[in-house]
Amino acid sequence: MAYKRISIHEAKGMMTAGEVTVIDVRDPNSFQAGAIEGAIHVSDENIRDFIADTDKSLPLLVCCYHGNMSQGAADYFNEQGFVDTYSIDGGYEAWRTAG
Repeated sequence: MAYKRISIHEAKGMMTAGEVTVIDVRDPNSFQAGAIEGAIHVSDENIRDFIADTDKSLPLLVCCYHGNMSQGAADYFNEQGFVDTYSIDGGYEAWRTAG
């Protein structure tokens, strides 16, 4: 397992401390209803462009609904050459309730 699991508080700390890429792999309606500030929505439609156009040396934080789907996604992005991938535990629901 090359990706790492990260808590909401650790993710917020990384976002505050330096440059990171945050992606959201939920469905488009959920993403439009609310997302982590600055997150990029990645779906089947734009995944190839995202992989081709994104700096793979930056930490990549992956968010989903509850932190389950993001684990597989983080692993996939690691396989695609992203150096430092993280799955956000609890997903957007935990992020939203944490304030």
